[in-house]
Amino acid sequence: MANLRRFIIRRLITFIPTLIGVTFIVFIIAAVIPANPARVWAGGQKASPQVIKKLEEEYHLKGNLLERYYWLIYKLFTNQIVSPRTHHYVWEDLAYRFPVTLQLTIIAFIYILLLGIPLGIVAALKRDSWIDTTIRILALIGVSTPVFWLAYLLIFLFFTQLHWITLAGTPVPPYSITGVPLIDALLKLDFKTLGQILSRYSLPGFILGFMGIGVTARIVRNSFLDAMSADFVEYAKARGLKKLRIYRHVLRNALVPVVTVLGLMFGGLLGGAPITERIFGLPGIGNYMLQSIYQYDYLALTGAVFFIALIYLTANLVVDILYAFIDPRVRY
Repeated sequence: MANLRRFIIRRLITFIPTLIGVTFIVFIIAAVIPANPARVWAGGQKASPQVIKKLEEEYHLKGNLLERYYWLIYKLFTNQIVSPRTHHYVWEDLAYRFPVTLQLTIIAFIYILLLGIPLGIVAALKRDSWIDTTIRILALIGVSTPVFWLAYLLIFLFFTQLHWITLAGTPVPPYSITGVPLIDALLKLDFKTLGQILSRYSLPGFILGFMGIGVTARIVRNSFLDAMSADFVEYAKARGLKKLRIYRHVLRNALVPVVTVLGLMFGGLLGGAPITERIFGLPGIGNYMLQSIYQYDYLALTGAVFFIALIYLTANLVVDILYAFIDPRVRY
């Protein structure tokens, strides 16, 4: 455990340069664009020069790039950045939109777990059969299908034709426990609100997790087959263990690479899905980032990127820690 603690401390130390790196890249890209953000925020070509000058001073838009970046990061850390687009503090905007992205991610991740892992196991057990071939083709389709095309196709089917889902509003219960409506409804056993949330988020959650289902199925299949070819499987068969018990041991050994992918996938999903949220009109972090790009609000965009990077790095750290519990042979 001492080695694990040292590993966690080392990883936490690497958080800082990583976060600085990703935010600095976003800042540099925004800074080199030949446009005046203050003019955009002030109303465009007809904006008053006095208002433009005031915005340039307020948001520190003139001067050395490093000084401007330091000012931006310092203001973000101290929660002093007000978005010129929403007129709210950036962290308040992100905190308001985070529950939407979180419950969308949870539903997408449930699809990945319930469909991706079983399909991968079935494909491995039916290796080189028509079932295996079908699942591999479906996994390839899942990885290759454009998200926007599939989204509009399923909207036409389930909303326009079958009327099974709704595309309006974001259901919020009249109470708050965790701040995430999906979790609050589950804790309260409020099945009416839960049904409304699932009706609104089930299709975008499936769209968001569709690619992940294909990726997970392929990785589970390959990992399961690798574990099946290990020596301990032959030993277990020689001892006369039942197939289900053998498969349980095989699955545990096959979980290490799967957990890696699932952890990083969850972090990526939680970071925001701009296309999915934009198509379905969900006010999440991904949609917020797109709106920031449209309005050249690189202040809010940098804050969102910082937030996403922090989530992704944390998910990666949690996955690495889980290795020690899944596979005792892992040492840090």
